Amino acid sequence: MSQPDLPYVLNRPDRWAAGVIFASPHSGHAYPDWFLRGTRLPVPVLRSSEDAFVDRLIAPAVGHGAVTLAARVPRCIVDLNRGPDEIDPMVVRGVPRHPLNQRTMAGLGVIPRVVSQGRVIHDRPIERAEAERRIDLCWRPYHRALSALIAEARARFGQAILIDMHSMPHDALRHLQGDRPDMVLGNRHGLSAAARISDAVCMAVESEGWVIRRNSPFSGAYICSAYGRPAQNVHVIQLEIDRSLYMDEAAIAPLPRFDDFAVRLERVIARLADPGAAQAGGRIAAE
Repeated sequence: MSQPDLPYVLNRPDRWAAGVIFASPHSGHAYPDWFLRGTRLPVPVLRSSEDAFVDRLIAPAVGHGAVTLAARVPRCIVDLNRGPDEIDPMVVRGVPRHPLNQRTMAGLGVIPRVVSQGRVIHDRPIERAEAERRIDLCWRPYHRALSALIAEARARFGQAILIDMHSMPHDALRHLQGDRPDMVLGNRHGLSAAARISDAVCMAVESEGWVIRRNSPFSGAYICSAYGRPAQNVHVIQLEIDRSLYMDEAAIAPLPRFDDFAVRLERVIARLADPGAAQAGGRIAAE
């Protein structure tokens, strides 16, 4: 597979400052013709499951000394934040029925059955060979790249810090009591990142006046659980951003205030990407 055909875009800074990686596994928006021929859903509906524009929002991290890794493949084709064995027998023919987690039961396995609002992607199950082809061509290369970056960061800096960036529908928070957060930090209740890392992320977000909540309603999915190893100095944070802060969710278009939001988020990114250049209160240097 040639570089332009990879299912991700990897960008490195001139100087990697501290082993920090900003990733966006759900912002892919390259919809191939072969996939569109297999679904009745129009592209705007398919895009409702995207973390649209998150790849644009994390792009400035490279200029502040962090690596960025962003998906090209859309989430509705292969979900890179699921395990390769999270396969829904209702969407893939020939898969033995086995105990399923709640995500897969809801149609959000590695080969999703639905996009937002439960809209079904395929009229009929796909063949198992097709599911394995998607996993081999899209899922495995992304995770090989991510694993290699984490290993490199540990070797060079003694730590790896992955900020896995996502967006959440505004309505996903409507059931919460009290003030709604602007962002939700997931660290699997402390299992995927040390407290000092989580605290630094919260402080950076709050420094811009945003409200952040921890682990509710999102505590972190596959990438947090698969890679987060705080005892080995591998820290993974899932950060969910309320889409209504920067985009028109119905039109899947940036709001007029998108650029202002991006500038503020870049200041958060800068504080986390290069701890040596940050104020002492927000640094996440290795201990």
